[in-house]
Amino acid sequence: METILDSIVIGGGQSGLASGYHLQKEGLNFLILEAGQQAVGSWPNYYDSLKLFSPARFSSLPGMKFSSGPNDYPTRDEVISYLHNYVNHFQLPIRINQQVESVEKNDDVFRIQTVSGDIFQAKTIINTTGSFKNPFKPIIKDQELFKGQILHSSMYRNPSCFSEQRVLVVGGGNSAVQIALELADVSRTSLAVRKPVKFVKQKILGIDIHFWFKVFGLDAFPFWRFRKMAPNPGGVIDLGDYKTRLDKGNPKQEPMFTSFYADGVIWPDGRKEPVDVVIFATGYHSNLSYLNSIGALDSEGKPLQIAGISTNIQGVYYVGLEGQRSFSSATLRGVGKDAEFVVKKLLSYLKN
Repeated sequence: METILDSIVIGGGQSGLASGYHLQKEGLNFLILEAGQQAVGSWPNYYDSLKLFSPARFSSLPGMKFSSGPNDYPTRDEVISYLHNYVNHFQLPIRINQQVESVEKNDDVFRIQTVSGDIFQAKTIINTTGSFKNPFKPIIKDQELFKGQILHSSMYRNPSCFSEQRVLVVGGGNSAVQIALELADVSRTSLAVRKPVKFVKQKILGIDIHFWFKVFGLDAFPFWRFRKMAPNPGGVIDLGDYKTRLDKGNPKQEPMFTSFYADGVIWPDGRKEPVDVVIFATGYHSNLSYLNSIGALDSEGKPLQIAGISTNIQGVYYVGLEGQRSFSSATLRGVGKDAEFVVKKLLSYLKN
């Protein structure tokens, strides 16, 4: 007879590993299913120069600190190495190359089938797939006429192939600004924004802003209880000369263009400008289509949940959703607390 596990974690990135840590700590019988060839999430697919916006001391998963200096800002490759070490240290039970295709529920048992044809059964599931594989690209008027290149930031790696080109980066978040600044060194780059970029100082009184978030409780403010009252400390964290460079127009901020034409874009004042490349740094949508069959998603494909607990399907949980319990929920520094909360709820469900 096929083994029925206490829980299956779908996704082996930072959220899945944090969930695995707490499931293991509670002595539960579980398995982590990872779609790729290694349990490091989407980190290898991010752009080469990416650095965490929070220092190592605030960016660790539960149970193991970064080996780098506490005030260093880990690079993409350092995060990948850290996640590898995390898996090895805790000997988490992970099955790689197991992309989940569908989930069914019969008699309080979930039946999980993967693309490879394998089938797993569990009393609960924790969904930690992230959203990197479902990038959001807005549809702009006459976009189909444009003869240039349109990319999402998920496809951007480094500026080497954009030299001397006219490039527009669409978006006003951390990634958009960092990519635009990098491209501005080798190309004619502008940042197309709905409203001017808002900056947050990296350090206050010589101490990283994440320390103050922690001191005043902003980093763990319970959005799920007080959504209308939730503070919004958001903004682009200035990791160096970001604000200075944008203020000097390198790159220049431009109000979002209204439409495309064959050779470029049309700005709000009606001006046409030839453009070679448009990069949308416009975020991602949920990547949970395998849950459609059990009715766990709304009409837009978003999970029906509060604080990571499904509101309509018992035994379904989530970790790593944007704003799940705080504004740090989808980050290395936030998934540990959310995973702990979810596993406690899961454990209570199993005991009932």
